[in-house]
Amino acid sequence: MSNQSIESVDQFEELFQKHDEFLFIKNSLTCPISQAAFEEYQEFAEKHQDYPSYYLHVQDSRDLSNYIAEKFGIKHESPQALLFKANEVVWNASHWKITYDALKKETVE
Repeated sequence: MSNQSIESVDQFEELFQKHDEFLFIKNSLTCPISQAAFEEYQEFAEKHQDYPSYYLHVQDSRDLSNYIAEKFGIKHESPQALLFKANEVVWNASHWKITYDALKKETVE
C-alpha cells in the first residue's frame, strides 16, 4: 500500500479516493540534495509502512509534478514533500528540510 511510485494525474487523483491523509514526495533523479531527501523519505516509509506515502520522479512525471503545483498553488521544488489532508496540502517542505524526523513529526506523531 505504501511507498509507491505515482506517475499519472489519474493515479494521483485516485489517492484522494483511497486516503483522507497521505504523504507525497517529488524527487529529482539527478540532484544530490534530492537523493539525500529521498533516502530520508525511504527510511520514514520503511519504518511507517501503515502510513500512506507516495512519490514521483520529476524526470519521469513532469506533467504530474506541474499539475500538483498548479492545482494546489505550491511552487514546484525538488525535492519536495507534501502532506495532504482532506484534499488540501497542509504542510510542505523542500531540500534539506526533508528529514526523517520532520516527516515523522508531521505525519505520525
